[in-house]
Amino acid sequence: MLFNVDRIQCKTELSRIAYRLAFAAMVAVALALTVTSSAQAKDLTNRLGVGYANQFSTNVPSLAVRYYPEKHLALGAELGVDTEQGNSQFGFQVNVHRIVFTEPNLNFYMGSSVGLISTQANASTTQSGFELSAFVGTEFFLAGLPNLGFSMEAGVGVTSISSQVRVRTIADSPLQAGMIFYF
Repeated sequence: MLFNVDRIQCKTELSRIAYRLAFAAMVAVALALTVTSSAQAKDLTNRLGVGYANQFSTNVPSLAVRYYPEKHLALGAELGVDTEQGNSQFGFQVNVHRIVFTEPNLNFYMGSSVGLISTQANASTTQSGFELSAFVGTEFFLAGLPNLGFSMEAGVGVTSISSQVRVRTIADSPLQAGMIFYF
């Protein structure tokens, strides 16, 4: 019985550490988002982009929307749905990006996201929770295709689903990169 109590206390302590790490990452990103940048970014001001991404811990590809209300600030949302029998998944998240460094066809940004997820482990059990993440990323544009952006991100995320808290690193491979077309 003592072993189980120690295990619960250890799990609780790990949860506290995970939340503290996530909070520290969010504060760092929030501070970075408030710093003004003098870089010359690819100007996407007042442009709406639509495409896809794969940022959820449940590995459900999603439709993505991104809007730039200012030259160095983007707001986005992603929605992913998979209705597979006995293995359904759902995810919705919102995110904010702040461009911190630019090249002629590349924007380097920092950002954070918060989202809701739901996954069905088997035919009778559904688990729901939330995700928080802080990341850095690049969005690059090929010469001759100025409206099509390819993005890759890396960072840290915290997922809390039912009774489990998970801290994970985030990294996109080039084959998993997001793609957004700007109107």
